[in-house]
Amino acid sequence: MPTSPPTVFSLKGFIMFESNLVLLRGRVSSEPTIRELPSGSTVTQLEITTRIGDANSTVPVAVHGRVVEVRPGDEVVVAGSVQRRFFRAGGVTQSRTEVIAAEIVPITRKRAVTKLISSAMTMLGSAR
Repeated sequence: MPTSPPTVFSLKGFIMFESNLVLLRGRVSSEPTIRELPSGSTVTQLEITTRIGDANSTVPVAVHGRVVEVRPGDEVVVAGSVQRRFFRAGGVTQSRTEVIAAEIVPITRKRAVTKLISSAMTMLGSAR
């Protein structure tokens, strides 16, 4: 049975597929680190801690191509997609599942958070 191609959406120029949309709210729990990739582009990596029931869960987040101005303790909303990447370290292939952020908005910016969530809801509503 043929399948239709996935619906593609753009949020701030970041391409996402209908079945891979993440909205995450939590606190920045690590100092962001900026790495330059062999291609010359940059990636900012940080961790967001969020509550799941009675427990905390830490989610690795990566932002490609730009520096994000957040500090540990800042409460934020992240929109993006989940990606699992593979890499070699110490002669062993390893993997890491992380959120690739299209946007990170401080929770104190209420209008920006509302707009971000509204955009995500529009994407989800269009993904039928």
